[in-house]
Amino acid sequence: MSPSNDDPGLMMVYVTAASRAEALTLGRTLVEDRLAACANVLDGMTAIYHWDGKLQEEDEAVVILKTTADLLQALTARLRDLHSYDLPCVVAWKIDGGNAPYLDWVKAETRKS
Repeated sequence: MSPSNDDPGLMMVYVTAASRAEALTLGRTLVEDRLAACANVLDGMTAIYHWDGKLQEEDEAVVILKTTADLLQALTARLRDLHSYDLPCVVAWKIDGGNAPYLDWVKAETRKS
């Protein structure tokens, strides 16, 4: 699939959450708001990191979102509003290819009607 000049591009967005329940709420809200076409929630992740000068180890869940590049800023802002963390992990990378019908579906599902 080669992008056209008016193609906004597609993005995968990786987000961590404090619990499965929070991850489901984040994913559901972003899909309902049409900021993401799909949210995959992966439970049972362990995060190891430094915070407040101490080594931390916490159970978390992951949300993987599929969206368009032109919605990334709005999606990130909405996540910051909804998230329980002071500094939520929200990172994105460009989708360079894949199953063209699926990628078209992502674009269709993130269009505002």
